[in-house]
Amino acid sequence: MLDETYLERVRRLVPTIRNRAAACEALRRLPDETAEEYRNAGLLRALQPQRWGGLELSPLTFFCAVTDIAAACPSSAWFLSVVGIHNWQLGLFPEQAQEDVWGDDTSVLISSSYAPTGKVERVDGGFRLSGRWSFSSGCDHCQWVFLGGVTPSDGPIPDMRTFLLPRSDYRIIDNWHVAGLAGTGSKDIVVEGAFVPEHRTHRFVDAYMFQNPGQAVNTGPLFRLPFGCLFAFAIAVPAIGAARGALEAYRTYMQAKIAAYDGSKVADDPFAQRRLSEAAVEISAAEADVQDTWKAMCAQADAGDAIPLSARARARWSAANIVLRGVRAVDLLFEASGGRALFLDNPMQRYFRDVHAMRAHALNNPDRASQVFGYAELHPGGTPPEFFL
Repeated sequence: MLDETYLERVRRLVPTIRNRAAACEALRRLPDETAEEYRNAGLLRALQPQRWGGLELSPLTFFCAVTDIAAACPSSAWFLSVVGIHNWQLGLFPEQAQEDVWGDDTSVLISSSYAPTGKVERVDGGFRLSGRWSFSSGCDHCQWVFLGGVTPSDGPIPDMRTFLLPRSDYRIIDNWHVAGLAGTGSKDIVVEGAFVPEHRTHRFVDAYMFQNPGQAVNTGPLFRLPFGCLFAFAIAVPAIGAARGALEAYRTYMQAKIAAYDGSKVADDPFAQRRLSEAAVEISAAEADVQDTWKAMCAQADAGDAIPLSARARARWSAANIVLRGVRAVDLLFEASGGRALFLDNPMQRYFRDVHAMRAHALNNPDRASQVFGYAELHPGGTPPEFFL
């Protein structure tokens, strides 16, 4: 069930966020005003544990909120979705890690960069991290960071972990000069020999096996959902919002547009009508996929049932396919919008650039996601090609 109180707070912010979209892009990060509005409205607490001041809402409520904001400003929605999901993942960490971050201030935020591009050394009591990590969305507004790394291990399975570091242990490199999702501030993180205690790590294999340490204290069904699937959808649903925003921009523009070559109303053009129809179907199909996937998963979590690997593999494919549908919808509309869509004061070009930037994220790669799903279907009971499920 959706939490309408939360969604109403989101809807009240949408007009302001839409008016601020160009400024967000020019700033290359979320404006301070928007970040403050998110905090005041409690938007980033949607999936945060209740014991730390969170709301523990249904993922469907959170995804609806992200979609609504993405229709106004995809970069602002990306920040909400990515940083917001981190408040859920921290609930999977050992209790001491949660205390470290939220013990004095439950509004503290976390950015991330999961690709294991740094060096991890095992030392007494924990690990030593060094290196450079890219694409840490929203890092300017965060006081901690999740960084991916592979620990030294003799086992057959790589020990991939998320490492949790405070702002004092890393530097932000302002290199975010990009064509899409420019307002997300997804800058690089540099670490030089920082110590990370064992309790500030989260093993991917624990998430895969539903043996997260944080489940001992965060016992609600929200924390029995699969980590990889929830994160994959968090970075997929902004594409639905971008497509929805593009559809509204297209509809508004085409209703008033007069064809330059013959003075006819473009709204009467059957080809313009078909583009709108096809884009709308793609959006509706993507929205239905979100609903179907998470109603089923949440029902299983509520009942205390294990969520089978086959369902998790399908969800990973569904998330990537949602992004494909968003891209197709925006492309259909952009191609039919004429030369005026190229002007920077036309939101259509921003939706086009932003949705393609979303598609560029590694988790939104449909080839990889289809491999995970296809393998699970053809090798029931087998070991999947990845553990981010």
